[in-house]
This record gives sequence, C-alpha cells and structure tokens, in this order.
Amino acid sequence: MKKSWIKELSIVAIVLSSIAIIMGIFVMARTAPANSDSEYMDIVKQHYQNFAPPIPQKVEFCGKEIPLDNVFVREALDRELTSIMYNHSTTFLILKRAQRYFPIIEPLLKSQSVPDDIKYLAVAESGLTNVVSPAKAEGFWQFLLPTAKEYGLDTLDGWDERYDLEKSTIAACKYLKQKKEVFNDWALACAAYNSGERSVKTRLNDQGCNNYWDLYTYTETARYVYRIIAYKLIMENPQQYGYYFRQKDTYQPIPTKEIIVDTTINDLYAFAQQVGVKYNHLRFLNPSIRGNKIYNKNNKKLRIYLPQKNGLSWDYLTRDMQNEQMIIE
Repeated sequence: MKKSWIKELSIVAIVLSSIAIIMGIFVMARTAPANSDSEYMDIVKQHYQNFAPPIPQKVEFCGKEIPLDNVFVREALDRELTSIMYNHSTTFLILKRAQRYFPIIEPLLKSQSVPDDIKYLAVAESGLTNVVSPAKAEGFWQFLLPTAKEYGLDTLDGWDERYDLEKSTIAACKYLKQKKEVFNDWALACAAYNSGERSVKTRLNDQGCNNYWDLYTYTETARYVYRIIAYKLIMENPQQYGYYFRQKDTYQPIPTKEIIVDTTINDLYAFAQQVGVKYNHLRFLNPSIRGNKIYNKNNKKLRIYLPQKNGLSWDYLTRDMQNEQMIIE
C-alpha cells in the first residue's frame, strides 16, 4: 500500500514538473523573443551611466584635422559634447529625426560638392525641425527672409520655401560655398553662416588671425563650430556617448509623390479633400504652406508632396525591422 502511494506521488510530481517546464518554455518564448523590448532594456541598463564624453585622438571637420592639442580647442569641444550628450531628450529626438531627414540632405550636399559634415550644421541650427528663431530665421537651415530671397527661395502669401528641405538645403550650400571662397576654410564659412561675413572678416583682420580656432569672437559664434563638431561625433558614434537604439525606434523616411500647382489655392481644406489627403498630413508633408491659402499671382510652379500608399503606416515603414537584432552603432 505504501509503495503504491509513493509511486502515485512520484508520477504526480513528474507530471507537474513537466507542466512547469513546458509553461516556463512558453512564457520565455512569449516574454523574451529575439531582440525583444525586455532584452533591449537590459542592454540599456547595462550601459546607462554618467561618464565624461570621450574625445577621439584625432577629429576632422570637413576634411581638416582640428588642433585638439590646443587646450582652448579641446575644452571648447568638451563643453559642447557634455552639453549635448546630457541633454538626453533633445539629443535622442535628433538621432531619431536624422534617420528620416539625412537621406534627403546627404545626396544634395554631394550634388553641390559640399562636405557631408555640413549636415550637422542643420542639426546645430534647428535640431532638424522647422523652428522660428527670435530673429525670425526660419526652417531647418534658419534663413532670414532677405538672405532666403537672395539665394533663390520663393516666398509668397501662404508659401515659404525656407521650409522646403530640398530647396533650402541647396540654398544653404550656395551660401556656404560662397563663404568658403571668401575664407578658403569651411570652419570660417560656418562661422560666417552664424554671424555674417563682415563680422568674421573684421575680427580676423583686427586680430591678425587666419583661422577659426584662434579667433576671439561673440560667444554664440565662438561655440558654433564646436557645437557642429560635437553633434557629428555623437551622431556618428551614438553608443560611445550612451545612446542605444534600434533602427525601428527611429523616424523613418516617408515615401511621397509630388504634384505641381501653378495657380492660387483659395481653400487648402478643400484642396486636401480634392487630392485625397487629410489636412494635417498635407501640412506635415508640406511645411512650406504657411496658411490656409496660397496666393500665386505669378503662376509659379509649386511642388506639393502627398503620401504614397501606406506611406504613413508605421507597420509598413518598419516591416523589415521587426526582427532586427542590431542596435545602431
């Protein structure tokens, strides 16, 4: 009798153990698939810590090495690296936006024979958003209205091409190339982008100086190029500066198609319905639109972007990324 009872208990124990093992496997399969959010957070927790921003032994900007052995240069770069590195929410959003907007900016810089590093100037200017400064500079590249017109950007009642990323990028390239011809140096060209050609020229002449790194100037301009370089270092090597994310965590490029409009649009609400898009999508994809009407008396050809099929579906845009195991380096 006793042996029978022990035998039955053993069988029950084996069955329960088997069930526990199966349930454990089931739970693990549900809670920890490859590249799951829990695994991602584990990696983040392992690396999340406060540390001094690393400065490489050699740093180049637009193909030229900067003089890091100069204590003022090194500390100025360290200041901007520290400031950006620990401004977590802003920097993380910039890293996310870059995946959407750099694929537009990069080929335009190349087509204009402008160094790829100049894309980080747009980051320093606007954080890759269509902001308006207190001085009324607007768009990704922060053009003032007179400069925008000088470099070929159209502004109409209800339409402002400072907000057209492609056209404003080309205008910025033209401006910077012109300043590069004046100063024979991309860093000084960037300084002139910030404070103006005359200001930079005057200070160089007054100080008998011929480079940005030895120039004493306004605080904003003195920090400006270092800030651009700091963004370059962090965005090219985000993990080294404590930023861990996957491709699917970023903002993806939105596939669009375009139509040309060469007449006045009196009612953009009605126009959105006519072309089959929601009004807020029309405004997001066309930040050049600055009101509910575009007054186009000279019949200029205006480029309007519309989303392609599934172009606003997050599942569609990240369809090839759901099982990725790589964190962006």
